[in-house]
Formats: sequence, structure tokens, C-alpha cells
Amino acid sequence: MTRKRVGHAAGIGSALASALFLGLTPVFGKQAIALGFSPLAVVALRTSMAAGLLLLLAAIFRRSYLFIYPAGLLGCGLAGAINGIGSILYYLALQRLSASVGQLLYSLYPVFVAGWLILDRQPLSRLTWVRTGIALAGIVLLTALVPGGADWVGVALMLGASLLYALHLPINQRVLYDIPAPTVTLYTLLAMSAVVAPAYLLFDQQMPSPGTSWQPLLALTLVTFLSRLTLFAGLKRLGGMQTSLLGLSELFVTLAIGHLWLGDRLQMIQWLGALLLGVSLVLVGFEKISPERRRARGGWLSWIRASEVPPNIPWGPHD
Repeated sequence: MTRKRVGHAAGIGSALASALFLGLTPVFGKQAIALGFSPLAVVALRTSMAAGLLLLLAAIFRRSYLFIYPAGLLGCGLAGAINGIGSILYYLALQRLSASVGQLLYSLYPVFVAGWLILDRQPLSRLTWVRTGIALAGIVLLTALVPGGADWVGVALMLGASLLYALHLPINQRVLYDIPAPTVTLYTLLAMSAVVAPAYLLFDQQMPSPGTSWQPLLALTLVTFLSRLTLFAGLKRLGGMQTSLLGLSELFVTLAIGHLWLGDRLQMIQWLGALLLGVSLVLVGFEKISPERRRARGGWLSWIRASEVPPNIPWGPHD
């Protein structure tokens, strides 16, 4: 097997592993909120602890991963800030929606990724408009046409979280050309913490009563740590579009565990909506998007690159 194929297979494995971990996120998050942790406390604690763990490991075992050039640091900071805001929206939405419905809505992010990539390279195609219409129909069936109506605030918050998560992927993809995945993971998580921790301290500061179990929150922290490492490892090798498509498998994890563990149930009309969402997402693979050029000089994200990458940087050029 050639080196290119080995790298491609490793990228697929990393993306699928990330999907597995991300599929557990709403389950543990929902459990933590149910035990008394506020949404802002959940996102601030899990992000800060995951970032602190990665920083500690890098400082002890691989200090070379602490090196980053200024444009890369700015790119990670921007991606982390965007994803930090998205994480706040995600957990606020999760407080209002079931884990299964929330994850189904959040799983629209490959559609948004395609949109951001098209904006960076080419105009929207007819298939994009068709796909968007199918996705909107799926959202209506999943939310509005169920007995008792939908929590539209929760729906809007979750779609906003999905949109922002999708935006941070192409930004980090640019950074990953010159920087290894652990470094990008570290600085992106630190930037996320710089957004979500102040939000918690300024607008919340609530903590659950003494004796409340921290197990779901600690599990969520570990899942966040592992999902970010594997996400960026897959993103580095496969690019944003293919990574997000493979990430759809997280739906199966959330639906299965939400059904068995949390007792989530979808009605028949909601399953039809979920099917339409799945069709819309699968059709992303048929988009006529030109191959992703990691070193592309054009596009609205072309500024995220080093003018000159030193040949003797600690982790080696193009690691």
C-alpha cells in the first residue's frame, strides 16, 4: 500500500473515530444538564478541562507541539472563538431539545460546510438549492409537524451552532496544511476556552448542589479531548468536505444511545424528516466542487498561511 493510501486510510479512521466521540457529546451533555449543571457551566468546564489536559500533556511529553507561527495562531484563535460561540448555542439548545432531535438538526453542518467552501471557491449550484429545499422540508417534519409543536428557540439555537461549527472547519483546514493536528487542537481549544469561560463567569456562575455526580461532565471532557484530536487528524488528511460527510455516522451513535440510555423516541413523521435530512446530507457528495487546494492562494481564507515556513521548525514542515 502506498504512503498516500495509508495516509488516506488513517484520515478515514480518524474521522470515523471523531464521529463516534462526537455522537456521545449530546448524551453526556444532556445527562450533565439533567443533573443540575447549567448549559454555560457544561460548555465552560468541559472545554477548559479538555484544553488544560492537552496543554499539560504537550508541555510534559511533546513541547515541540507548542510552536505555532502567527498566522496559524490567528487562524486557530478565529476558529476557536467561532466554535466557542457555537458551543454555547449548542448546549443552550440541548437544554430545550432531546439529544436525538438536537443532533439531527446539528448534523446539517456538512451542508453548511459545502456552502462555506463554495463561497471560498465557486457560486452555489442547482444541486445546492435542491439540497437546501430537501433539508428544510426535513426540518419542518422533524420539528413543526409533531404534536405539541416545536421549540423554535431551541431549533434556531441548534442551527446556529451547526452553522458556526461548519465555519470553523475550513478555517482550521487552512491552518492544518503547515501545522500538526495536536497543535491546532490545542490552540483551538484554548481559544474556545477564552470565549466560553468568560461567558460563564459573566452571565451564569451557577453550580449544581453539593453531592451532584460529575461523571457525565468528566466523560464529556474526555470525549471532547478525543474528538478534537481525531477530528483535526482526519481534517488534515481528508479536507473539510469528506471529514464532515464521514462525521454523519455520529447520528447513529446519538440515536442509538439516546434511545437505549435516555429513552428518546422519534415519531414516524420525525423519522421521515430524519430521512430527508439524510438524503440532503448524502447529496453533498455529488456537489461539483473543485478539488480542495490546500495551498490555494485565492479565496476568502487565503490569508491563513505562513509567508515562509522555516525548514527547521520543531515538528518539521508539512508534518
